[in-house]
Amino acid sequence: MAEDTALVREGLAALFTDAGHAVVAKLTDAETIDAVVTEHEPDLVLVDVRMPPTYSDEGLRAAMALRSRGIPVLVLSQHVETTHAVELVGTGGGFGYLLKDRVLDVDAFLDTAVRISRGGSALDPDVVTALVQAGRREDPLDALSPREQEVLALMAEGLTNAGIARRLWCTERTVESHVRTILTKLDLPFGGDDHRRVLAVVTYLRTRADRPTYEDR
Repeated sequence: MAEDTALVREGLAALFTDAGHAVVAKLTDAETIDAVVTEHEPDLVLVDVRMPPTYSDEGLRAAMALRSRGIPVLVLSQHVETTHAVELVGTGGGFGYLLKDRVLDVDAFLDTAVRISRGGSALDPDVVTALVQAGRREDPLDALSPREQEVLALMAEGLTNAGIARRLWCTERTVESHVRTILTKLDLPFGGDDHRRVLAVVTYLRTRADRPTYEDR
């Protein structure tokens, strides 16, 4: 883990160690991350965004380099930085971006870290909002049928396939078919299904403010 604040760094290390995980390195800057990762080959790298020497986006730039090597990364910060964040979200499963102040459940946080190390994804809602505001203004939802847009809207509410099926009074198999079609039509990068669902929701949220959804028409 790379975290320049001593109390946060040691506290996080204690949490992971107490949960049975091995913390192979605790760094105070982003400059040595690459060499340390090459040496230890960890299952997950946890980085802050703003670190020495400039306290700008060192952590995100380090995360970009790690993701280019296929290494799972969890960004944990007090700040939402959109620089590089869109590219990081698009690198496939094995990436998360959480805000320190919004981590309220330690067990859930540790479970999320494990999920990311295994190819899953996790984005704080505030991070998603920032990406929406910083994103492009194309309209990929035109490729979806009204029913597919309805399913995507419910995905954005956080419903599972089973929950969507109950809401729409259809079978879960039908919802699964719609979801597969949505992911294909939106031309999302390949990765874990959970990660592609996150990308689909981000795509929906980006366009939501610029056009009416199926329910608004």
